[in-house]
Amino acid sequence: MTKEEIPMESNNDQQIQREARRLYDNREELAARICDIIRKDGTLQPLPGLHLSRTSIPLKRVHSVVESSVAVIAQGSKEVWLGENRYRYDPFHYLLTTVELPRVSQVLEASLARPYLALRLELAPALVSSVMVEAALSLPTAWTDVRAMDVSPVDGNLLDAFVRLVRLLDAPAEVPALMPLLTREIIARLLMGKQGPRLRHLVMERGYTPHIATAVKRLRQDFDQPLRIEQLAQELGMSLSGFHHHFKAVTAMSPLQFQKRLRLQEARRLMLSEDLDAAGAASRVGYQDASHFNREYKSLFGTPPMRDVQRLREEALTFSDH
Repeated sequence: MTKEEIPMESNNDQQIQREARRLYDNREELAARICDIIRKDGTLQPLPGLHLSRTSIPLKRVHSVVESSVAVIAQGSKEVWLGENRYRYDPFHYLLTTVELPRVSQVLEASLARPYLALRLELAPALVSSVMVEAALSLPTAWTDVRAMDVSPVDGNLLDAFVRLVRLLDAPAEVPALMPLLTREIIARLLMGKQGPRLRHLVMERGYTPHIATAVKRLRQDFDQPLRIEQLAQELGMSLSGFHHHFKAVTAMSPLQFQKRLRLQEARRLMLSEDLDAAGAASRVGYQDASHFNREYKSLFGTPPMRDVQRLREEALTFSDH
């Protein structure tokens, strides 16, 4: 090793240490700010498109629908299932979702001393497209299928942008001017990062992903109606086999599985929030056969409808007393 090489290695080590310290400080600040903003377990939307979450105990699996968004954890860890695919992320990784999808998620690490703390920022396709144009980023050239969800490491610049976004909650007067700029910066950094190609497919006009996004929107709007896959494929200009292939490649589910999850999740919500019985909920979401509904409900959630709802209500009471 020459004398000239020693300072260069030393500088590299110092730079690595500074970056590690910066990441650590930003994670600590993000956790502290979320903890101050949301004092009790639950979720909060303090700004349009910005969702904060806190929980003090590991949670059982939760069924939900998530829109195009990026999620960052400040403290704790979480797993998400999309079809049979599992994604785990933590303070060192972010989760990107590019199509509105039904998913199953579970908070794994959380305690009273160190609660799970996270944020999620919605990503509007029109805004992503606008940032791409401004940054002169090209669309993917291949007409490929891209899975609508994945996890990647959080780099220092991306995490720093999220911290500055959350700081705005202490300065409401600055929100109108700075939140759009920070949101665009986050999108730009995502586009230039490891998951840039995945995010670009969200606005790719020539590829199949926007067609599938259109199909997803239609299925969400008409989930209680009979599924006419051939008609939907024809409207999108796709063959039936091609539509099935590309739909599953992006969403990790067949169209029928996708619709079934939407129906069963909505039925569960109706029984919990509107106090419907199983037959009433089944009818509202498009099931004609109550026994068929009961079988599919148990297959997804593990227990029959009314027993499941009773358990959820008991858990909610226990949690509120906690």
